[in-house]
Amino acid sequence: MSTPKVAVITGSSRGIGKVLALRLARQGVNVVVNYKKSADLAAQTLQEIRDAGADGITVQADIETAEGVNALFDAVIEHYPRIDAFVSNAAASAFKAIDDIKPHHLERCINMNVRPFVLGAQRAAHLMSEGGRIVVVTSYGSQRAFPTYALLGAAKAADEALVRYMAAEYGPRNITVNAVNGGLIDTDSLDFFYHKVPGMAPMQTVLEKIPLRRPGTADDMAAAVDFLLSENAGYISGQVLSVDGGLTIVAPPYWADTTAPLRDAVERPHHDTEK
Repeated sequence: MSTPKVAVITGSSRGIGKVLALRLARQGVNVVVNYKKSADLAAQTLQEIRDAGADGITVQADIETAEGVNALFDAVIEHYPRIDAFVSNAAASAFKAIDDIKPHHLERCINMNVRPFVLGAQRAAHLMSEGGRIVVVTSYGSQRAFPTYALLGAAKAADEALVRYMAAEYGPRNITVNAVNGGLIDTDSLDFFYHKVPGMAPMQTVLEKIPLRRPGTADDMAAAVDFLLSENAGYISGQVLSVDGGLTIVAPPYWADTTAPLRDAVERPHHDTEK
C-alpha cells in the first residue's frame, strides 16, 4: 500500500487555501493546515479533510516572520518524513497610493508575501526527497497597474520572478515551481478591496470589462493549483497560469464602453451567433 501524499498549504483555514485543501483531501492527500489566529476554523477544516477520507494536522504559525516559517516546517517534520507539495497561499498588504506608502507598509508586504515563499520553498524542497510541486498564488496586479495595488502587485511580481529562478534550480531535483495568478476572485479579500478602500471604483465597473463578465471563485483558483500539483502537469515548470476570466487580455477601448450598433456584436443572444 502506497504512502499518502502530503501537501503543506499556508493560510488554509479559509478561502482559497481551504477549498484547495478539501480538493486534495478528496484525492487522498494529507494536508498540513496552516493558520495564524483562526484555530477554530483550522480545526473545522481538518475535520472536513478527515470527513473527505484523508488526514492532516493543523499548525499555528505566523509566516510573516522567519521564525514562523521555520516553526511551520519544524511541525511538519515531526509528523511526516517527506512532503509532495508546498503551496504559498497566504497574503496580506496595505492598499495605498504610492505617495502614501510608509516604510512599515513596504516591510510588512515583503515579509508577508515574498519572504515566506522563498523560505518556505527552501524548507519544502529539502523535504521533497522524491520530487514534488511548489505553487505560489499571485494576482493580476503583478502584470497590470490599478489603484492602491502597488505594494501587493510588486510583491506578487517578485514571486513570479522567483518562480522562474526556482524552476531552473529545483528542476534537477524533479521539483516543479509555478504560479497561479488570480483576477477578481470572490473571497473576503475582494470584498475588502472594493468595499473598504476609500474611494475605490465600484466592482461592477470592472466586472463588465471581464470577457466572462463575472468574478472568479475560490474553486476556480483551487482547480488551477490542483492541476499544477497533479501528474498531468509534470512537465510544466516556471510558468504563470492566469485565472482571470480574460481580464488581462483586454485593453481600452473596452467592449463594455461601446454602444449600439457596435456593442451588439458581443451582446447579442447566443442563438444569434449560430446563424
